[in-house]
Amino acid sequence: MKLAFVGGTGPEGLGLAMRFAKAGHEVAIGSRSAERGEEGAERIRETVPGAVASGGDNASVVGDADVVFLTFPYSGQQATLDALSGALAGKLVCNVVAPLEFQQGVGAVALNVAGSSALQEAIAQLPASRVVSAFQNMSAEELQHLDHQIEADVLVCGRDAEAKQLVIGLANQIEGVRGIDAGGPSQSRYVEMLTSLLINLNRKHKTQSSIRIVGL
Repeated sequence: MKLAFVGGTGPEGLGLAMRFAKAGHEVAIGSRSAERGEEGAERIRETVPGAVASGGDNASVVGDADVVFLTFPYSGQQATLDALSGALAGKLVCNVVAPLEFQQGVGAVALNVAGSSALQEAIAQLPASRVVSAFQNMSAEELQHLDHQIEADVLVCGRDAEAKQLVIGLANQIEGVRGIDAGGPSQSRYVEMLTSLLINLNRKHKTQSSIRIVGL
C-alpha cells in the first residue's frame, strides 16, 4: 500500500515510515513545506535499502494514499485537520497524536482534552473520513533503530471495525509488534495518556520502554 505521513518529518513519523518501508510499503512524507517533506523522504531512502519514498507538503502527499497517518504534535491537530479535511474525505486516517506537554521539573504531562481524546476530536473534524488511532505508545527512537526488534503491543481504537483490522494488520508487519483491537473511540483517551507515562519512565530509567498486554 501507499502510506502517507502528515507531519512525517518528526521522529515518530519518520520512525513509522522507516518500519513500513522496510516491510515493503511505499511511503510519502508530508510537512508544512515541500522541501522538508522531500528531506524526510531522502532520509528514508538512505536508511532503508530499496525503499520507495517520496516527499512533499502535507496536502500533496495524502491525495493517492491508501492510509494516512497523523504524526504531528497535538497543538497542531485542529489547524492541520481544518486545512486537510477535504483532502482526507473518504480516506482511512490513523491518528498517532497524543495530547501532552513538557513541564520543567515534571517531564511529560498528559493534557485533558475537552472531547475526551485526540481521536474523538479528529473524528468530529473529519466526518467524511474513516478515523482510528494507534501507535501512540511506540518509542520514536526505537522505531528508527531498524536493527532492533521492537517488543510491543499496539492498541487500535475506533468505531470502524474494518479500518481497525487494516491498521492491526499493518502493526503486525513490524517485527515483534502485535496489533490489538482496544475498543471504541472513547478508549483512545487512556491509550493516549499512557504516552506521557512511558516518556517519563524512559527518561528516569534511561531506556526505551513499551507496553505488552498479557492474557490475550
